[in-house]
Amino acid sequence: MTVDLFAGIPVSERARAVDWYERLLGAPPSFLPNDTEAVWDVVEHGYLYVDVRPDAAGSAMQTIFVEDFDARLAAIAGRGIEPDEVETYENGVRKAVFHDPDGNEIGIGGAPAS
Repeated sequence: MTVDLFAGIPVSERARAVDWYERLLGAPPSFLPNDTEAVWDVVEHGYLYVDVRPDAAGSAMQTIFVEDFDARLAAIAGRGIEPDEVETYENGVRKAVFHDPDGNEIGIGGAPAS
């Protein structure tokens, strides 16, 4: 049985969110299902989407764990976005924390540095 996961992020403005998430994720949305949503295909059967919901904007917390942590952060920085903080846990796992224009927290996680 195949399961697809759609992780939603409430935002106040779709155009502003699309611009920011394009720079964070390095690609335009995979599809625009309607006037309020934009969807990115981030992993097989896993999607990140924004939806205009002003009353809830800024309340999301999502983390995407990547194999190429350092390269991914460098690419994101090259598109003009820097993390608000970078953490390293006791086990060596790393996490960069970003906040979109509405304050939603998007983490990029990675395995311990080799």
